[in-house]
This record gives sequence, C-alpha cells and structure tokens, in this order.
Amino acid sequence: MAPRNLVNLETVSLTYGTQQIFDAVSLGVARGERIGVVGRNGGGKSTLLRLLSGAEQPDAGRVTHTGGLRIGHLGQEDHLDPDATVRQSVVGDLPEHEWAGDPRIRDVMSHLLPQLSGDSVVGPLSGGERRRVALARLLVDDVDLLLLDEPTNHLDVEAIDWLTRHLGRSGRAIVIVSHDRWVLDSVCQATWEVADRTVYTYDGGYSTYVLARAERERMAAAAEARRQNLLRKELAWLRRGPPARTSKPKFRVEAANALIENEPPPRDRYELTRMATTRLGKSVLDVEDVTLERGGTLVLDDVTWRLGPGDRVGLVGINGSGKTSLLRLLDGSLDPTRGRVKVGKTVVSAHLSQEVVELDPRNRVLQAVEEIRREVRLGSGETSTASQMLERFGFTGQRRWTPVGDLSGGERRRLQLLRLLMGEPNVLLLDEPTNDLDVETLTVLEDLLDGWPGTLVVVSHDRWFLERATDAIWALLGDGRLVHVPGGVDEYLEWLRSADDGAGAAGSGTIAGLAASTSSATADTGSNRERRGEARAARKELAKIEREVEKLTRRAEELHAQLAEHATDHEKLRELNASLREVDEKRSELEERWMVLADEVG
Repeated sequence: MAPRNLVNLETVSLTYGTQQIFDAVSLGVARGERIGVVGRNGGGKSTLLRLLSGAEQPDAGRVTHTGGLRIGHLGQEDHLDPDATVRQSVVGDLPEHEWAGDPRIRDVMSHLLPQLSGDSVVGPLSGGERRRVALARLLVDDVDLLLLDEPTNHLDVEAIDWLTRHLGRSGRAIVIVSHDRWVLDSVCQATWEVADRTVYTYDGGYSTYVLARAERERMAAAAEARRQNLLRKELAWLRRGPPARTSKPKFRVEAANALIENEPPPRDRYELTRMATTRLGKSVLDVEDVTLERGGTLVLDDVTWRLGPGDRVGLVGINGSGKTSLLRLLDGSLDPTRGRVKVGKTVVSAHLSQEVVELDPRNRVLQAVEEIRREVRLGSGETSTASQMLERFGFTGQRRWTPVGDLSGGERRRLQLLRLLMGEPNVLLLDEPTNDLDVETLTVLEDLLDGWPGTLVVVSHDRWFLERATDAIWALLGDGRLVHVPGGVDEYLEWLRSADDGAGAAGSGTIAGLAASTSSATADTGSNRERRGEARAARKELAKIEREVEKLTRRAEELHAQLAEHATDHEKLRELNASLREVDEKRSELEERWMVLADEVG
C-alpha cells in the first residue's frame, strides 16, 4: 500500500463463529479521501469501520495507522455520560468564550442541536437527541479521519442537507456507512461495496457506482437478472431526472444511454392512476377545513387537502411540525380538533410507523409473513408467494426459517414492511420507511412501489427515496400551513436557506424563519426569478443537447456501416471518414457543453 494512506488493511480476514466476514481484504484510506460504504445488512459494513478504527482486530492480516493519527468514530451506539450536560458532552470543559467564539462549533451546534438547551442533562434525552449530541461532539473534534456509521439516522431533511455540505467542505478523510444515497452521491469520491467476504472498490459517488456495477454485471453475464434490472431502472431514473443527480459523476452521455436505451420510465403514471381509480373510486382521503393541535403545536389551521387515487405524496417539514401527527390523522387514529377527514368507502389503508411492531419472537420469518397472506397480487397483475416475496426482501435460503427474535433491527424493519405489503392495501402511509434498510432493500421497495396502484403518502428524511418514489412534495411549515412545493425538496431547502440568511445563525432552522422565508418565496423576488429563469434555460439546453447527441450517435453508426460496405472504394472511404470525423468532433463539443451546463444546474 502507498505510505500516504492514513489507514491500511493488508490481507485482513475475520470470522464470527462459523460466518466468515472478510477474506484477505486489502484497502486503504488516503488523506482527505471521502468514501461511501454500501452493502446488505449484516454484511460487515460496521465491522469494517471498527477494523479501520482499531476497535476490532482481525484474525489474520494487519491494520496499520500513520503515526499520530486522530480518529473520530460514530458507531451505532453512543458512549455519552448520562450525567453530563449537552454542552459538556459536545465541547467538554472548553470555556464558553472559546467555543462560542469559534464559528465552526457554533455552526455544528446551531444545525444539529437547534432545539436542545446546552444545560439539558443527557440521561433523559431520546435516542434521536443523543444521536445528534454524539455526532455534534465528533464534528467539533480536531480529527484526521471520520468514521461515520449511519450518521443521518434521526436527522431530518434539513439537518442532512447541512451535514452533506459540512462534510463536503471539511477537508478531512471520511468513511461513511449510510443507506442515504443522496448523501453518498453528494459527499463521496469513492464507493466501497461490502459483499461476498470482500470489498469491491469504485471511483465516484453512488450514481457512478450504480453505472459501474451494472456494467460489471452485464459484462460478466451475471445470473442475478433481477438485481441487474433494479440497477438499470435506478440508473434510468437518474438519467431522466434533474441533472443534479448525474452531473457530479460526469459519466459519458452515450454510455448511460446504451445501458438504458430499452428501459421504460420507472412508472407509467397514467396506467397506475387508471388502476388505482378502479380499486379506490374517485374519492380517497379528503381533509376538509381541518384544524389540528398537538402538544401546544398548531399542525393544521383550517386546511383542506384532497388525496386522489394514485397520488404519490412526500411530506417534509422541520422537526416538531407534525408530520407523524398528520399521518395519524389520515389513518384515523387521531381526531382533528375541528373539521373532518372523509375516507373513501373502498379504502384499505396500511400505516408503517417508526416503531417496529412487536412480533412473537418464537415464530419463524416465513410464518410471520404467511399469517398475513400466503400469496399477494402485484401491481402488474402477477402473483407472488410469501416465500418469493421474502427472497426479494433479502430473506433467502435458511434465513426464512430464522426465529424472529434472532433478527437484527434492519431485518425486523424489512419484515414489518413486507407484512404490511402482503395485506394488499390500496393506501400506504409510510413514516420513515428507509430507517435501518440497506440500499439493496430500498431499490427492491422502490421497484415494488413502481408497479403498485394505490395512493402513497411518505414522511422521510431520505431525499433520494422521496424524489424516487413520489411525484409531489408538500411541506408542513409549523404554523398551521400545508403547502405544495412545486420544485420538490430542492425548492424546500432553498426556502430554509433563505430563512437562515435572513435570521442569522441564531434563527437557523426555526419554524418562524421558515414561515417568513416561505412568505418571501411566495412574493418571489426578482433575483430568485432570474436564477430560476437561468436554471430553466439551462435545463432546456441540456435536453436539446441530449437529443442532438442521440442523432449524432445514430449518424455515426450509419457511417460505420457505410465504411464497411465501401471498403474497396478509396474515394468513398475518404469522404465517409471526413464525415465521421466531423460527426465525432461535433458530438465531443456537445458533450463538453453538457458537462458544463450539468455542473451549473447541479
């Protein structure tokens, strides 16, 4: 390994009981390198971080650190002193004038702990609050290497957006295990996939990883056709979506087009709406003149909101704005203060809450699913058995006969979600469905939802999942308003940043600040209009360039065919070669322009 690496793993092997986790793995982390780690639950991602940190030793091989290396490790569990205050946990015994005068520390505390008093004792805090404190303490420490195990757990969309930007400009080496694909794509310069007792390495973030892995499996003629199809479907969504999702990796336009040229859009929205209307009728959920108050917070103030058949809605809002309460209002477990919620006669709803439902720990996994239904109808009209669905959700072979009590938290979450889908609901209410799910399970879930003909409402901090699985974003502003956000999560975060700019660090992320920024956004300043106008123009030009590149690619194929046809006609060959050079030059110019525009829009 190169000596410049901060940490090196050299032919490392590790076994737990009868299960071999790693077999002769060699890799390293260089100074300033940012690496994302993906893989199945239980595959060894957290173990890999412990090996890198030195908290765990391998059975064979060795792990070496450069001299004086300072490592910060955020594990799945925190090690906070329950008797300490929040302030002591984050900054230790540092005098107030020192930490308060440090803009880096203030930035971390204002964005991760905006609603926590520094004098609060750690012991009574919730798990999510303790997680934020542990992360804040790690980010203010002066370390060379950050090892982060699911740092976005318990963070909202706004905090994740800030964390993504903070990590991207920190300059420190980072290895991050996360199911949040937006974070992986935005922060990371390389991707490690933990699978089959080894670690596969890829250059670039998650988007590039998807492309490279699909290409590797295609060239190797992989037998796992279903997994490859999921990767291609996700890649197709990446290429057809906003350029921000594809500009960063800078993969060539025609390479992506070649992989997805026969891939249809992820969802046929017209067909799904038609099927949903057949199953649900025209009326699904009507929130009529509803006011909802919870714990002194005004969640809804005289709001009318109608959800029709086939609607796919994502809900965002800062912590405490009432997203979970709104889902409970929709499922009927919470009554409005005033007004009413009208439920369609044919509605069969299912609500995935944040808590994992307690199941009989003695039951086998297959039994837990079959007690709901042995066979389920999919949106495509096909049927699938409980065993087949378990296999799609990663419970393969003997794992289907594992007692529920022996499952990990992520596996129990997967089982809970599958039981919900086996009930064949036509309205799905999902509260943080991506918690504890690995990336592969998320792509399976997205694939199932692509063909699911029903009404979907999702509360999630996972920006990628929201963009991928829903068609509209609505925001709870914390002052009783529920507003449609036409520009999606990007526009919502722009509102929040405007609030930060207007209110300063002290008002960062506050409900009042967001409400104020939304009002100004509604008024629409000239500078905002100008920026949006420039972005729209860039997107139009991007689309035009893509069409022209496709035409030039077809023209190049025609010229290659003609070259073969006129192989003995030297005069014709010179003419065709000149035309081919002209086509290639023009295509290269367009691709370079595409990259420039994609960076600007992204």
